[in-house]
Amino acid sequence: MLPVKETQRLLFRELELTDAETMFEMDSDPDVHLYLGNNPVKNIDEVKFVIENLQWQYKTFGMGRMAVVLKETNEFIGWAGFKRERNVNGHEVFCDLGYRFLKKHWGKGYASESAKAFVEHGFTVMKLEKINAYADAVHTASRKVLEKVGLQYIETFDLDGVEEVWYEMLNPNTYAEKS
Repeated sequence: MLPVKETQRLLFRELELTDAETMFEMDSDPDVHLYLGNNPVKNIDEVKFVIENLQWQYKTFGMGRMAVVLKETNEFIGWAGFKRERNVNGHEVFCDLGYRFLKKHWGKGYASESAKAFVEHGFTVMKLEKINAYADAVHTASRKVLEKVGLQYIETFDLDGVEEVWYEMLNPNTYAEKS
């Protein structure tokens, strides 16, 4: 089991099958999937499969997207965190930072708060050498979050006919030690 993390307003924990209903609400919303290939889920079984895959990643790689819960209400509002990704933009294996929230929770700073917490955790606790992320090139809100937490734009690339942007950040602790 991954350790629970928290910020001032948010709690992060492993995703559970009991999160499937709210996650389905989020991932079946076409607006949420506007910059994700316009492919919202169609049934709750698709969401359960995703959660089971993430649970496998927790055990296998010690990382995976985590549920984001409001401390004040204990309400599941989305997910955030790392995922071990493969074969994107010429990178065979990399640690991808991501986040996704129910539409009613957009614009409240939860993505930035989550991303910042995971970047700090990734570098200080997990001792990652590098964190990457990619986003739809026209998704300015997501790009602002990545830049706000310190990831730097590296390049634009094509992913299945969609213009995407690649970001990365080297571990400042490791980099400082080598300088």
